[in-house]
Parts: sequence; C-alpha cells; structure tokens
Amino acid sequence: MRHSCRPLPPSVLAIAIAAVCVHAAADDAPDTITVTATRLPAPSFDVPASISTVSSDELADTALGVNLSEVLPAVPGLLARDRQNYAQDTQISVRGFGARSTFGVRGVRLYLDGIPATQPDGQGQVSHFNLESADRVEVLRGPFSTLYGNSSGGVIQLFTADGSAQPELFGGVALGSYGTRRGDVGASGRLGIADYNFDYLHFTTDGVRDHSAATRDSFNGKLGLDFSDGGKLTLLLNYFNSPHAQDPLGLTRDQFEADPRQATAVATQYDTRKSADQKQIGAIYDCALSPAQALRVLVYGGHRNVEQFLSIPPSAQANPRHSGGVVDLGTGYGGGDLRWSWHGALARQPLEVIAGLSYDALAQQRRGYENFVGDTLGVRGALRRDENDDVHDFDQYLQANWDFAERWSLLAGLRHSKVRFKSEDHYITSSNPDDSGSTHYGATTPVAGLSFHYSPTLNLYAAYGQGFETPTFAELAYRPDGQAGLNFDLDAARSDNAEIGAKWHPRQRVQTELALFQTLTRDELVTATNSGGRSTYDNAGRTRRRGIEASALARLPHDFKLQLAYTLLDATTRAAYTTCTGSPCAQPSNSNPSGTNLGTVAAGSRIPGVPESNLYAELRWGRDSGWNAALDGRYVSKVQVNDIDSEAAPSYGLLDASAGYVFDLPTLRVRSFVRVDNLLDRDYVGSVIVNDGNGRYYEPGPGRSVLAGLRLEWKY
Repeated sequence: MRHSCRPLPPSVLAIAIAAVCVHAAADDAPDTITVTATRLPAPSFDVPASISTVSSDELADTALGVNLSEVLPAVPGLLARDRQNYAQDTQISVRGFGARSTFGVRGVRLYLDGIPATQPDGQGQVSHFNLESADRVEVLRGPFSTLYGNSSGGVIQLFTADGSAQPELFGGVALGSYGTRRGDVGASGRLGIADYNFDYLHFTTDGVRDHSAATRDSFNGKLGLDFSDGGKLTLLLNYFNSPHAQDPLGLTRDQFEADPRQATAVATQYDTRKSADQKQIGAIYDCALSPAQALRVLVYGGHRNVEQFLSIPPSAQANPRHSGGVVDLGTGYGGGDLRWSWHGALARQPLEVIAGLSYDALAQQRRGYENFVGDTLGVRGALRRDENDDVHDFDQYLQANWDFAERWSLLAGLRHSKVRFKSEDHYITSSNPDDSGSTHYGATTPVAGLSFHYSPTLNLYAAYGQGFETPTFAELAYRPDGQAGLNFDLDAARSDNAEIGAKWHPRQRVQTELALFQTLTRDELVTATNSGGRSTYDNAGRTRRRGIEASALARLPHDFKLQLAYTLLDATTRAAYTTCTGSPCAQPSNSNPSGTNLGTVAAGSRIPGVPESNLYAELRWGRDSGWNAALDGRYVSKVQVNDIDSEAAPSYGLLDASAGYVFDLPTLRVRSFVRVDNLLDRDYVGSVIVNDGNGRYYEPGPGRSVLAGLRLEWKY
C-alpha cells in the first residue's frame, strides 16, 4: 500500500536548519573547502554561486561505489536517479535541466579530471566515472554554469586523487541482494618525481528486475610528474567495458501496480540489450610563466563503441525511411583546452584573470540495422542506416575576480561558443533519399556575480547569467514532416538565469546555505512526435524554473553529524504548444490538419521528470575509526511523466540504515559495513522515461535490499 506525502514547506526546513545551528557544538572558524568549479580556485564560502563538494571520505562510505547517483543525494537542486537499468545511464537533472532526457545525461555538463564526458552536441554519460580512485565531486548550479558553454544547466566534475604521500595498496569487495557483486583493487603513492593513483573495478548484478543483468569493468589511472622548473605533467587513462547489459524497458502504470519486478514482454521477446566500451587518454601540463602568470594545457582523445538492440517491431520498420531496431555507433572524439591565468591588482585591489580557448570534436559512424532475420527477433539483420556524423565546438572565454572593496568582490565571465554539425548519408536508395546536411549554432553568454562579505561567517551574493542549449544529433536526426534531411527548423534554447543566496558558516562545525533562483528559457527543446522508435523534436515558446535550495551540515556533540538538503522547484511551461499524444501521429501541429492524436500542452503545465519537492536527511554517528552507524531518509514528490501532464509517478519516501566498523592497525586499515536500503520495503517509481511513445513511463526502484562490504588499505 502506497502513502502520498505532502511537500515540506520551506518554513519548516528553515526552522530545522536554525535548530541545528543553535545546538551544534563548536567554537572555531568556518571550514575552508577550496573548489575549482569556476576555474578560479577559491574557498566555496567566498564564491557567488551554488557549489557543493562531496569529499573522498564520503565517496568511500557505505555504498556500492558503482553509480554516481549513490554519492549525490545530499546536493540540493540536483536529482540523480539510479534507474536499476545498466543498459541506460544514470538520470541526472540540475534545477530541472536534463529531466526530459530518456537516455544519457542531457542539459548538464560532465567532466572527469577536466576532460569532457559531455559531447560537443550536449549529450553525456557518467558510466566511466570511477569512484574508488576519486578525490572529490564538485557540483556547480545556477548562472555560473554558463562558463562551460553549450548545454550547461549545471556542471558536475569528478577529480581523481593525487598519489598519496605514503605508498599504499587498496581494494575491497561488496556483496548484496539481487546477485550484486563488486570488487576493486588499486594503488596510490609517490616514486621520485612521480605520483600515481589507479583503480580497477569489476561489477556484476542479476538485476533488480527480470531481464536486467549486467557486468561492468572499469579502470582509471592518474600519473603526475613534477619537474624541477616547477611544471607538472599529469597523464590520465580511463577504460570502461559493459558487455550485453540487459534492458527491461519501462512499465505501464498497470504493470507497475501488478509486479514492479517484471520486465516488459517485448524486452525478452526482442532480447533488448546494450554493449558499450570506451578507451580514453588525456594529458595536462601546468607551468608558471612568471610569479604572476601561469599556463595550463589539456589535450585528450578517446573512442567509444555502442551496440543497442531495441524492441521496435518489424511492422514499424516497413517504412523505407526507418533506421532499424539495432543501433551501432563507433565514436572517435578528442579536443583540448588552453588556459592562461594572471593575478595582480586593479586600483590597488586584488584581481585575478583567466583567458582560454577550448576545442572539442566528435566523429561518429552511425549505422542502423533491422532487429530481425526472418521470424527470428533480437538479432542483427539488414542494414537500414549508414552515415557519418561530425560535430565540433570552438569556444573562447574570459573571466575575472576582483576584490574591489574591503567586503565586496565581483566575479564575472564571458564565453563565446560555436557548435557545428555535419552529417554525410551513405545509405541512399530510391525510397530513402539523401539525408546529408549541416548546420551550426553560436552564442555569447555573459555571467556576473557580486559578493558581500557581511562578516567572517556570513556571505551574501547575487548572480546573473545567460545560457544556451543546442539540439543533439539525436534530436536533429528526423524531421516532424517525415521528409529527408536534418531538422533544420530546430533552434538552440536560450536561458536567463538569476540567483540570490546566503552562505552562513557560524562555526567550524556548522554550514548552512540558502539560494533562491529563477531561469527563464525560450525555445526549449521538446518532443514533437514519438512513434515507431523515431522521435522528433520542436521548440516550445517559454518555460520557467524557479525555486529554493537549502542545505545544512552540523557536527553535533557525541560524534553525531546531521546533514539536510531540500529543494523546492516550480518548473512549468509558460506558453502553450501542440504535441503528439498517441500513435500514429506522424506530423504535429499545422502539418496534421486532421488533429489525430494531437494534444495541447497548456501554459502552466509542469515540466515532466521534475519533482516539486525533494528532501534528503542523514544522521550519522561515529569517528574515523571504530564503530559507525547512519540513518538516512529521502522524500520525492510526484513526478509528471509526459508533457500534457496526463500521468504522474507517485511521491515516495524511503528510509535506509547502515552500520560498520573501521579497524586501524599500524600499516593496515580495514573498513567493514552493512547497509539496508528501502528499510520499509516500499514499492516506488525510482525514475521515469519522459514521453515514452508506448506509455511505458515507469522504472521501479528496488525493494528492501542488503549490501555488505569490506575494504583494505595497506600502507607500506
């Protein structure tokens, strides 16, 4: 039996945060956490932006250590959903950006050690992020995300740790419900001028649902070389392989109510699955040109292969222009970033300046095949699509931070972006014309933030920035009118972002932050048609995202720690538009005069995939060694699943518990833990597939599950 929960009023959260601050025991200055999300390293307390950091200690805590979603629940404004479907990537949205994405991460920029995990067209993935070798994760939200160019509704960066001062070997195992098994081994240390850190991880699961088994292998390595002239060269290597991850697909509401663990019948009928592998290398060189100037050069390259079997029926592929039910992608990518920095003074006040150039390129060979041979389904059949897709961006950026008065500082930036698309069609027949074409998008996006340092423990700030989001190649691929060629009618979405906030760190053990934000977007990219495995897109008139983020961290007496994060988000359409509501619906709006299966998205409709209210709370007890225990809970309000708001995933609340013991010996540390997720064994929808053409919107979360782990760290 499910229970509906009411959203938590912001006033209740404010009272709770105030109570935490009053009763926390501490008497020192605020913690200093240096962040680099704005490219100018500074204490996060001093930056006029919403930035959250998850440290290595938190990353290595009582979690599986495979999915980025495990370590981000305490970040306000961010929703990371583990889909329990390793054929699809984690769903991530920041202040509502990215919530519409049905595969991969859309609208949020992703980086691993400065290397983009987001393609130049805005499509990204985090499956290759290795948490066991990480030092920290930084999450940037709000106007300053625009410093990263196209599709930057938010920015998530994972940084690999430098080699430890004392050499160590580490590794661990974890076993859990649903046949979950994870093991890793790694090393970290220094040797002469070199420091190193690497980790290899192997993961397998039978899956929470039927037909959802998966295996993953990943490696992440970092080697640093310190030269006598003060320069440093950092070499990066990353490998990821996921063969034959089964895809159970989404469920209808009736299927979810009947049996959340089932797979859709067509998932087994067509053996829907995905295989992916990626190899990536990178190099970063940092050097000082003078006491006031420095140079940073980053170059990277990689290759990714993806093969995915879909459940598109042969009848839909009878259309001679259909691209088939098997996707085969071979992608080569690379790029670089050149950055110059200077620090000095202006009007006798400290000034820091950064100027840079970035270039990213992707060359993709995209093939499509029928997913049947005769009466046999779920196999590679005849070729139906063969094209080369190229996209690259070239950006220039300039930013500066000026402490122009005793209590005032200004952080400002400007970025010019140009994104070019080109597609060459090599599958041309009498009934399938040439789909080749090219187009480009450009924007100049400013941002500025003003900070007022009211006191050593309280900072007030305001920020404003403009952003833009181009269509991805997947969104450009088809035209709503069914004609050949790319969808040249699509425009880039443009956004105006504003934020005011306060950071109050009254004591070393207490940190509270509050932000009020609003984003107005025009020409938002939305689904126009979704039928037979082909989705087309259009630009909506206007949308608005506004809300409140609040967080608190308090280290309490007797080794207790309390952490709270709350988001209230009103994400709505501000201008009505027409969309398809059923199948067949080959052409929307004026090109479908009969109006068959068309619906109107009314002004004021909620943007799908975005909950109005999201709360996380954790109470933890223990020290670095000895016994520890934690209890955490989360609440997510109902989530609309399509543009016309005809259905919604119900709200849910979850409770998790964990306990462990850390043994500290002279050269050996042993971490052990046991955790129980979904302690009350609730049935809930963990994620949604927005605007699914078959009405299979719902991806169930796991029931009560147990995970136990052991980790060794040997310093020698």
